[in-house]
Amino acid sequence: MYTLKTEAAFDSAHFLSGYEGKCSNLHGHRWVISAEIISEKLHESGQLRGMVTDFGDIKNDLKELADSFDHSFIYEKNSLKEATVSALKSENFRLTEVDFRPTAENFSEFFYNALVSKGYHVKKVTVYETPNNCASYSKD
Repeated sequence: MYTLKTEAAFDSAHFLSGYEGKCSNLHGHRWVISAEIISEKLHESGQLRGMVTDFGDIKNDLKELADSFDHSFIYEKNSLKEATVSALKSENFRLTEVDFRPTAENFSEFFYNALVSKGYHVKKVTVYETPNNCASYSKD
């Protein structure tokens, strides 16, 4: 089995709605996404001969996903009052609404599924919210 691994990062703010603790407050992270792509065989011909995929392609696709969250305030749908969202938008803040609680665990599954939808055979995605704390998602 061949495994390719690449990483991308983004900076953002979030909070955990309904959580009792300091993470219920608005705070930021330097999120790092580590994606592992697998294949049992390599391409046998053409430009990709001897490769699982082009590292440039997977790096660009992962960076595009990371950039979609970079320097934004990520919040769970229905976790803020509409007046709060409107006020933040009126100040031209970049807001990113997600359908899940924005935890490292949920982000690892989100990025896993996003890469699968782009056609990659993903083994595992790990999301670091700090250099020492991460969560991984895989199907096995």
